[in-house]
Amino acid sequence: MHDLDLHHLFSLALILVIIAACITAIAMKFNKPYPIALVIIGAVIGMINIPFLTPLKEFITEGEVFNFAVITLFLPALLGEAALKLPFSHLYENKRPILTLAFGGTFLSFIVIGFSSMWLLQFSIPAAFVFAAVMSATDPVSVLSIFKNLGVNKRLSTIIEGESLFNDGLAVVLFNISAFSLLSYLGMGVEGVGLGVWEFVQAVALGVMIGGVSGYVISRITKQFDDYPLEIIFSIILFYGVFLLAESVHASGVIAVVVSALILGNYGAKIGMSPTTKLNISNFWDVITLLANSLVFLMVGLEITRISMADKWSLIFLGILIVLVARSIAVYTSTLFTKNIPTAWKHTLNWGGLKGSLSIALVLSLPRDFAGREDILIVAFSVVLFSLVGQGLTIQPLVNWMGVNKKEKGYVEYEALLAQAYRFESGIKEISQVKQNLRIADAVTKEIFDDYHEKLDNIQGKIEHLFEEHPELKEKQQNTVIRHSLYAQHEAVQQLNKEDIISNEVADDVIEQIMDQLAELESEH
Repeated sequence: MHDLDLHHLFSLALILVIIAACITAIAMKFNKPYPIALVIIGAVIGMINIPFLTPLKEFITEGEVFNFAVITLFLPALLGEAALKLPFSHLYENKRPILTLAFGGTFLSFIVIGFSSMWLLQFSIPAAFVFAAVMSATDPVSVLSIFKNLGVNKRLSTIIEGESLFNDGLAVVLFNISAFSLLSYLGMGVEGVGLGVWEFVQAVALGVMIGGVSGYVISRITKQFDDYPLEIIFSIILFYGVFLLAESVHASGVIAVVVSALILGNYGAKIGMSPTTKLNISNFWDVITLLANSLVFLMVGLEITRISMADKWSLIFLGILIVLVARSIAVYTSTLFTKNIPTAWKHTLNWGGLKGSLSIALVLSLPRDFAGREDILIVAFSVVLFSLVGQGLTIQPLVNWMGVNKKEKGYVEYEALLAQAYRFESGIKEISQVKQNLRIADAVTKEIFDDYHEKLDNIQGKIEHLFEEHPELKEKQQNTVIRHSLYAQHEAVQQLNKEDIISNEVADDVIEQIMDQLAELESEH
């Protein structure tokens, strides 16, 4: 690949953003999970020879570039955003399933994949357990984007997200031990096992300490300011700072980011953030994570096309089978120790444990001379592709079939009434337009109008009765109306300020009141 100057580098990055944004927009328009669409399109672009995209593909598929982009550039932002918005109360309420899956499930998966890879794939001990570590990390982005569209139970989403936040950190620590220290520890016998356990505990504990202290300090700092752009900058410094600091002292950067973001999003938000600041920080990280996820999954698609699967089909098939079986053992065994987890949820947790960009980035970070690196690459890339596309495309039918996305009581009936009301209102509007355009007499349309209005009145009565039975439905609709009203008020005040009808000070004061109300609605939602 030819040398890249900064201008050319920026041009390539912009092209990547444009492609990712277009694919994401189209997928969202058709209510489809955008991560899966990005992986598929990325793979197609990678396989087709498109001359003007060749420099971009060559740049992105450089192992060092992909590894830096995913682990250093995007991972702290993705982890930070997810933990920042996760109420500690939700985590605490679901602590048992989250901890058993994140710790017990990850270790079980690691052990099962490791020994199975030695036996069935004929991997060496380090290669087998490196593969086990990278395959123990889950990526919930695709599943959660599908859940959001389907209206899946919030508790199930919290468990999946909570598991991923912590198991990613454990998987990275296990990867580092397996890749660089495992053989040495095994050669030392019992003492080596103790040292390995100590390295693991030290990395996790130090990550928790760094994240905890940093999150607390930044939370106290934000209390001294009421300026959301500055507080957004503090959050950026926090997420990237704790990650780099933890990694520099051989601690878990992933766990440090998660802990610091949880503290900032719960303790920091409580003592030092106004509702306006909370909303603006949330909106900022929404944009960053959408961009990061779009780029990551497109890059995964491009990266996957680099591997050659020729003569490796048996290895790939066995690798996928091992990972699926290990995930099943991990989920069903871990959830034996938790109550109130329906069987349908267990199936969803099992099939929804997708592998993603972190798995690929970790494999690419292996030294070039690591024994078995190419085989690990081939199998890991294949599992990720199968996971994102195969499992990702089938999770929605599975959720529908098992009834995991059952809507709240009365909602289906409300939707049916709403559709009927919209139907007749549209009919009245169209008849009025035709009547005016074609100069049709009142006598022709009166009976039709009366019939439609009578049906609308009947529907309205049923809706009011439904709201009496299920007041939460009415509250949800009222929140939607209020939210749109506040958006219109915000725009109206900005217009008055723009035309110099009101001063900046008055506009800022009123807009802050509007933003506070919006933030309250968001927190209630």
